[in-house]
Amino acid sequence: MTEFFQTWMPFEWAWALATICGILLIALPLMLGVAMIIYADRKIWAAMALRRGPNVVGPFGLLQSFADGLKVFLQETIVPSAANKGLFLLAPIITFTVALMAWAVIPFNAGAILADINVGLLYILAISSLGVYGTIIAGWSSNSKYPFFSAMRASAQMISYEVSIGFILICVVLWAGTFNMNGIVMAQQHHVWIINGFVANPLLFPIWVMFLISGMAETQRAPFDLTEAESELVAGYQTEYSSMSFALYWLGEYANVLLMCALNAVLFWGGYLPPLDIPVLYLVPGVVWLLLKILFFFFVFSWVKATVPRYRYDQLMRLGWKVFLPLSLLFVFVISGYLMATGHFT
Repeated sequence: MTEFFQTWMPFEWAWALATICGILLIALPLMLGVAMIIYADRKIWAAMALRRGPNVVGPFGLLQSFADGLKVFLQETIVPSAANKGLFLLAPIITFTVALMAWAVIPFNAGAILADINVGLLYILAISSLGVYGTIIAGWSSNSKYPFFSAMRASAQMISYEVSIGFILICVVLWAGTFNMNGIVMAQQHHVWIINGFVANPLLFPIWVMFLISGMAETQRAPFDLTEAESELVAGYQTEYSSMSFALYWLGEYANVLLMCALNAVLFWGGYLPPLDIPVLYLVPGVVWLLLKILFFFFVFSWVKATVPRYRYDQLMRLGWKVFLPLSLLFVFVISGYLMATGHFT
């Protein structure tokens, strides 16, 4: 794209314009996708509870999310009198911005990536770790005990599962031999027989299961939505928020859920590669395969939310620190030992 703009403007301007176009090409469809998956989420929950879900606004209720967005946009933004106004308004912006930044290194197809950097996986780990600041700042700046308690609970939960996710990603990097996201996808081609994806590997399949569950806890989805346990925390760290500041939290949360679904697809299920290494399947564009895998994992997230009861907080912490952390660390030793024994590193 830079070369196209460079034909009629200097390189610096062409690069800047191409980068802005790339950002918009990702951000705008993502925002539309977030609106539609909120609708899909509600329809899946309704179907599993034998209800109808949104069905009035627009055909089949498809415009319900946009109507809800318009409603919160027209509402008044209320800032509590005792709150730290600057930080109070900054917190949802941090959450929303960080949720979008991670998509810069997601490969949508061969060569279709905004920033094809060699440390793409480290970039995602670093960016996802910044999301906790939006949560902590929201709880502290509200100057209310319930959001503060929820923020402490959310930050402890996110940090706990990020440790396990870090060890899980080490296993993926060891096998792929690169931190580059596109390189990780290509390392999964023809991985086991004709299957594209690390998930077919007996050593990496348990790692994927832990990553899927840790992703639910990291994004605070049920059954790990302890930050919104209504019986003791009212509504969570965003209790004092209203209007668009509240909507930014919802948009950021669902953008993070989509990101986790994309990471499941890219790191373990072959990303934009077809499920099987059969030439005819490559006729389907890679972005279509990636989208189908993301939608499948989002259905799994919604399915779990609709059917699995909420954990207690001590159960949540025990799962993270006493189960996933030792297991993920054990798999780092097992996988690295296997790769060394088989001469994978030579």
